[in-house]
Amino acid sequence: MDIRKIDDTISVSPQISVEDVAEAARLGFKTLVANRPDHEEPGQPAMADIAAAAKEHGLEWVYMPVESGNITDADVDAFAPMIRDAEKPVLAFCRSGTRCTVLWALSSARSGQARDIVDKAHNAGYDIAGLAPRMAQQAQKSG
Repeated sequence: MDIRKIDDTISVSPQISVEDVAEAARLGFKTLVANRPDHEEPGQPAMADIAAAAKEHGLEWVYMPVESGNITDADVDAFAPMIRDAEKPVLAFCRSGTRCTVLWALSSARSGQARDIVDKAHNAGYDIAGLAPRMAQQAQKSG
């Protein structure tokens, strides 16, 4: 598992396996968020199987699939309250971790400083500097 900590409340990861769920629980994560749709690519673990493992290991499970390369404002509108209210720390995953990072960044832009958000993502290994215009747009919304 390639867990990348963004801050004390959220970490992101590329696709996890059913077996990885036990390790996520052992590491202290409280909520597991899947931002990857089922059947996005052949051989991908079924989200129902990961959900069952999350329940078995006492993790809250949130399935919030988002189409790769097409994160809409509605996706951010759904992600913002979910991440705010989720039991923390949260581990969110998708194919590479980028989608989760972008969702986090856009929702965080509603209450945080863009430079801090870009820096946190960069420190986790994700370059989101190109999101500046969308983060500025999200900053106009209340979270």
